[in-house]
Amino acid sequence: MPHSTEDKETKFFRLTDGRRISYLEYGDAKGKPIILLHGIHHSRLMFGLIPGFPFSDKVRFIVPDRPGYGMSDTYKHGFSVIDYYKDIRELADYLELDKFSIFAFSGAAAYALVCAWRMPDRILNVGIYAGVGPLNELSERGILSPLKLLYWASDTMPSVAKGIMNSVGLLIRKNFSLYNKLLRSRLTESERILHSKLRPAEGIVLDRIEGFRQGGRASTYDISLARNWPVPLGEISTEVHIWQGSDDRYTGSMGEYMAELIPNSHLNIVDGEGHYWIIDHLEEMLAPLVESRL
Repeated sequence: MPHSTEDKETKFFRLTDGRRISYLEYGDAKGKPIILLHGIHHSRLMFGLIPGFPFSDKVRFIVPDRPGYGMSDTYKHGFSVIDYYKDIRELADYLELDKFSIFAFSGAAAYALVCAWRMPDRILNVGIYAGVGPLNELSERGILSPLKLLYWASDTMPSVAKGIMNSVGLLIRKNFSLYNKLLRSRLTESERILHSKLRPAEGIVLDRIEGFRQGGRASTYDISLARNWPVPLGEISTEVHIWQGSDDRYTGSMGEYMAELIPNSHLNIVDGEGHYWIIDHLEEMLAPLVESRL
């Protein structure tokens, strides 16, 4: 039976460079392994808030805090998302995972694709929903103007963007109800309905607090990747399933753009849906990963 986030105990793993990774596990320790990567502003707690998750006891889900989120240490000087595959490789070795799949939401897309690019021998396939990809004239269609400016600011004025992210984290800690009101004001009616399905209420707050436990540095960095895209999409040989809502005002046409460049990709456009379609359809998107052979 599915387990709630409240039932889970955060685990820790020390990387060879001394940094610590925090993570949660769900399902059967002998089941098909899938690593889930949370989005910007979220944490390892995110997926446990989705109704029905983990859907099956026959799958082993590993959900780490990405660098700088929750209780996972941020990168050391000179390291970046390009090196993230090393973190996942060490964690997978520790957990005795030979081959596994990865699913990424929103700002975690680059992290999953780096792993697909650098570890094709270990990564069976990748799933991405509402992924943040390269920002350009072809991919920016439909993105909210303020968010588009934030993408640009994170590249050209990183101190300003970091200040904005730090302010968001402060608002979450001091006045979550106002933060939630502002968040929902940017959602479509269908997205607001979906967002209201997240449970439990205190878990939603804790997830966002954990997302900003270390301030806004990690969020600022992840947003900046849109203007400083690091992954050569054309060199990825791993199978990648990309899902994109046609009305996603956070990532616009980024999914379509990436799918055109990734050789072995499968694009699924969800008509009329936005950024939070994942809340009702995560199980559907995980199906191709669950069903693939080890």
